[in-house]
Amino acid sequence: MAGSNRVSITAGDIEIELEGATIEVNERLGMMKEEDTWTILIERIRDAREAAIGAAQAAAKSSGLPERGSAFAALLSNCRLTKKPDQVLGAIHYLREVESLNDAPPRIINGLFEDAGFEPPGNLSLYLNRLRERGFLEIPDKTEDKNRYAILTTEGREHLNKRSSN
Repeated sequence: MAGSNRVSITAGDIEIELEGATIEVNERLGMMKEEDTWTILIERIRDAREAAIGAAQAAAKSSGLPERGSAFAALLSNCRLTKKPDQVLGAIHYLREVESLNDAPPRIINGLFEDAGFEPPGNLSLYLNRLRERGFLEIPDKTEDKNRYAILTTEGREHLNKRSSN
């Protein structure tokens, strides 16, 4: 069927199969979103996601990997990062290098501080912008200048290294 679109979603015993022209598929999908079946489907997907996250966390704990809060607290302690801007720089480094996150919105950074037992930075944008002005962070192109994609510059890494050797 030329110009045909197909949407197939399966969650447990609920299966949705839609096929046809774009307008037809969009119309039927819109109608389905108003039904209870769609709500149940979304709930099942959320439940499966939560179960997967829980299983991953349990596997990490049982394998002896340190809890993220204690690992971040150790980083702050070992590198003697006592000032909040340095701690924020350390958090970006930790999330990027240890947890391999490319996207670290404020809730993730604040959560990392809370997990470590530290007071979250509060106005995170202020800290991130000041760190950028000092040349310690940069925002990659193609990210619409969003602070959540900040990465450490060479100067930022050197600053952390200097803090840990003092």
